[in-house]
Amino acid sequence: MKVYTKTGDKGTTSLVGGQRVPKNHPRLEAYGTVDELSAQIAYLRDNLPERPPFETYRQTLLDVLDHLMRLSARLATEGDARKYLPAFGVGQVDFLEREIDTIQAALRPIDKFTLPGGHPAVSLCHICRTVCRRSERRVLSLADEHTVDPCVVPYINRLSDYLYVLGRKLSDDFGVKESYWVYDK
Repeated sequence: MKVYTKTGDKGTTSLVGGQRVPKNHPRLEAYGTVDELSAQIAYLRDNLPERPPFETYRQTLLDVLDHLMRLSARLATEGDARKYLPAFGVGQVDFLEREIDTIQAALRPIDKFTLPGGHPAVSLCHICRTVCRRSERRVLSLADEHTVDPCVVPYINRLSDYLYVLGRKLSDDFGVKESYWVYDK
Protein backbone atom coordinates (compact mmCIF):
# COMPACT_ATOMS: atom_id res chain seq x y z
CA MET A 1 0.00 0.00 0.00
CA LYS A 2 1.31 3.43 -0.92
CA VAL A 3 1.74 6.08 1.76
CA TYR A 4 0.44 8.80 -0.52
CA THR A 5 -3.10 8.72 -1.87
CA LYS A 6 -3.29 12.18 -3.49
CA THR A 7 -6.81 12.51 -2.06
CA GLY A 8 -5.69 15.39 0.17
CA ASP A 9 -3.98 17.41 -2.53
CA LYS A 10 -6.86 19.90 -2.62
CA GLY A 11 -6.81 20.58 1.11
CA THR A 12 -9.28 18.02 2.39
CA THR A 13 -8.97 14.78 4.31
CA SER A 14 -11.23 12.00 5.56
CA LEU A 15 -12.42 11.55 9.11
CA VAL A 16 -12.92 8.07 10.52
CA GLY A 17 -16.11 6.97 8.79
CA GLY A 18 -15.26 8.61 5.47
CA GLN A 19 -16.60 12.15 5.82
CA ARG A 20 -14.31 14.63 4.01
CA VAL A 21 -13.44 17.89 5.74
CA PRO A 22 -10.95 20.72 5.15
CA LYS A 23 -7.51 20.08 6.63
CA ASN A 24 -7.93 23.14 8.84
CA HIS A 25 -11.20 21.82 10.31
CA PRO A 26 -11.38 22.12 14.12
CA ARG A 27 -11.30 18.30 14.40
CA LEU A 28 -7.95 18.19 12.61
CA GLU A 29 -6.61 21.04 14.72
CA ALA A 30 -7.61 19.09 17.83
CA TYR A 31 -6.31 15.65 16.92
CA GLY A 32 -3.29 17.11 15.12
CA THR A 33 -2.23 18.86 18.32
CA VAL A 34 -2.79 15.63 20.26
CA ASP A 35 -0.57 13.93 17.68
CA GLU A 36 2.13 16.53 18.35
CA LEU A 37 1.69 15.87 22.08
CA SER A 38 2.16 12.14 21.48
CA ALA A 39 5.41 12.77 19.63
CA GLN A 40 6.69 14.98 22.47
CA ILE A 41 5.72 12.37 25.08
CA ALA A 42 7.52 9.70 23.06
CA TYR A 43 10.59 11.94 23.01
CA LEU A 44 10.38 12.41 26.78
CA ARG A 45 10.05 8.64 27.25
CA ASP A 46 13.03 8.01 24.98
CA ASN A 47 15.10 10.34 27.15
CA LEU A 48 14.42 8.52 30.41
CA PRO A 49 16.85 5.81 31.52
CA GLU A 50 15.76 2.18 31.37
CA ARG A 51 16.33 1.58 35.09
CA PRO A 52 14.45 2.13 38.33
CA PRO A 53 12.62 4.37 39.07
CA PHE A 54 12.44 5.65 35.48
CA GLU A 55 11.19 2.37 34.01
CA THR A 56 7.90 2.91 35.88
CA TYR A 57 7.49 6.34 34.26
CA ARG A 58 8.46 4.89 30.88
CA GLN A 59 5.66 2.32 31.19
CA THR A 60 3.14 4.94 32.27
CA LEU A 61 4.11 7.12 29.31
CA LEU A 62 3.68 4.13 26.99
CA ASP A 63 0.18 3.64 28.43
CA VAL A 64 -0.47 7.36 27.89
CA LEU A 65 0.55 7.02 24.23
CA ASP A 66 -2.03 4.26 23.83
CA HIS A 67 -4.65 6.43 25.54
CA LEU A 68 -3.84 9.35 23.25
CA MET A 69 -4.32 7.18 20.15
CA ARG A 70 -7.73 6.13 21.46
CA LEU A 71 -8.58 9.75 22.31
CA SER A 72 -7.42 10.94 18.87
CA ALA A 73 -9.63 8.37 17.18
CA ARG A 74 -12.58 9.89 19.01
CA LEU A 75 -11.60 13.38 17.91
CA ALA A 76 -11.31 12.17 14.29
CA THR A 77 -14.78 10.63 14.22
CA GLU A 78 -18.26 11.99 13.76
CA GLY A 79 -21.61 10.27 13.90
CA ASP A 80 -22.26 6.55 13.95
CA ALA A 81 -18.65 5.54 13.24
CA ARG A 82 -17.87 6.15 16.96
CA LYS A 83 -19.34 2.76 17.87
CA TYR A 84 -16.42 1.04 16.10
CA LEU A 85 -13.69 2.80 18.07
CA PRO A 86 -11.48 1.22 20.75
CA ALA A 87 -12.57 1.77 24.35
CA PHE A 88 -11.75 5.07 26.01
CA GLY A 89 -13.38 6.55 29.06
CA VAL A 90 -13.35 7.22 32.76
CA GLY A 91 -10.93 4.30 33.35
CA GLN A 92 -8.16 6.19 31.58
CA VAL A 93 -8.89 9.34 33.60
CA ASP A 94 -8.81 7.28 36.81
CA PHE A 95 -5.49 5.76 35.72
CA LEU A 96 -3.91 9.21 35.49
CA GLU A 97 -5.36 10.27 38.83
CA ARG A 98 -3.81 7.22 40.50
CA GLU A 99 -0.45 7.99 38.89
CA ILE A 100 -0.64 11.63 40.00
CA ASP A 101 -1.56 10.64 43.57
CA THR A 102 1.31 8.14 43.75
CA ILE A 103 3.86 10.69 42.57
CA GLN A 104 2.48 13.52 44.67
CA ALA A 105 2.65 11.41 47.83
CA ALA A 106 6.42 11.24 47.33
CA LEU A 107 6.89 14.99 46.72
CA ARG A 108 7.44 17.70 49.29
CA PRO A 109 4.66 20.31 49.26
CA ILE A 110 5.45 23.68 47.71
CA ASP A 111 3.70 27.03 47.74
CA LYS A 112 5.41 28.60 44.72
CA PHE A 113 5.30 28.12 40.99
CA THR A 114 8.08 25.92 39.65
CA LEU A 115 10.19 27.06 36.73
CA PRO A 116 11.01 24.59 33.96
CA GLY A 117 14.54 23.23 33.84
CA GLY A 118 17.28 21.70 35.90
CA HIS A 119 17.61 18.62 33.71
CA PRO A 120 16.71 17.98 30.04
CA ALA A 121 14.03 15.41 31.01
CA VAL A 122 12.43 17.91 33.39
CA SER A 123 12.35 20.50 30.61
CA LEU A 124 10.81 17.91 28.29
CA CYS A 125 8.05 17.32 30.87
CA HIS A 126 7.24 21.01 30.74
CA ILE A 127 7.29 21.06 26.94
CA CYS A 128 4.86 18.14 26.97
CA ARG A 129 2.72 19.92 29.57
CA THR A 130 2.45 23.08 27.46
CA VAL A 131 1.59 21.13 24.30
CA CYS A 132 -0.99 19.26 26.38
CA ARG A 133 -2.54 22.56 27.47
CA ARG A 134 -2.65 23.68 23.82
CA SER A 135 -4.35 20.38 22.95
CA GLU A 136 -6.93 21.13 25.61
CA ARG A 137 -7.60 24.56 24.08
CA ARG A 138 -7.99 23.02 20.61
CA VAL A 139 -10.40 20.38 21.95
CA LEU A 140 -12.44 23.04 23.75
CA SER A 141 -12.66 25.03 20.50
CA LEU A 142 -13.84 21.89 18.75
CA ALA A 143 -16.42 21.28 21.48
CA ASP A 144 -17.87 24.75 20.85
CA GLU A 145 -19.06 23.52 17.43
CA HIS A 146 -19.07 19.71 17.48
CA THR A 147 -19.70 16.78 19.78
CA VAL A 148 -16.68 15.70 21.81
CA ASP A 149 -16.53 12.55 23.93
CA PRO A 150 -17.14 13.60 27.56
CA CYS A 151 -13.93 11.97 28.85
CA VAL A 152 -11.58 13.71 26.42
CA VAL A 153 -11.26 17.08 28.19
CA PRO A 154 -10.89 15.58 31.69
CA TYR A 155 -8.23 13.18 30.39
CA ILE A 156 -6.18 15.93 28.76
CA ASN A 157 -6.57 18.11 31.85
CA ARG A 158 -5.30 15.28 34.11
CA LEU A 159 -2.49 14.53 31.69
CA SER A 160 -1.13 18.06 32.01
CA ASP A 161 -1.27 17.64 35.80
CA TYR A 162 0.55 14.30 35.50
CA LEU A 163 3.27 15.86 33.35
CA TYR A 164 3.72 18.65 35.91
CA VAL A 165 4.13 16.30 38.89
CA LEU A 166 6.32 13.97 36.82
CA GLY A 167 8.61 16.92 36.11
CA ARG A 168 8.83 17.64 39.84
CA LYS A 169 9.52 13.96 40.60
CA LEU A 170 12.19 13.75 37.91
CA SER A 171 13.93 16.72 39.54
CA ASP A 172 14.13 14.63 42.71
CA ASP A 173 15.13 11.45 40.90
CA PHE A 174 17.91 13.18 38.96
CA GLY A 175 19.03 15.02 42.09
CA VAL A 176 18.53 18.51 40.71
CA LYS A 177 17.22 21.46 42.65
CA GLU A 178 13.85 22.79 41.62
CA SER A 179 13.76 26.46 40.68
CA TYR A 180 10.83 28.55 41.88
CA TRP A 181 9.34 31.73 40.60
CA VAL A 182 9.93 34.34 43.28
CA TYR A 183 8.61 37.79 42.56
CA ASP A 184 8.75 41.15 44.24
CA LYS A 185 5.50 42.98 44.83
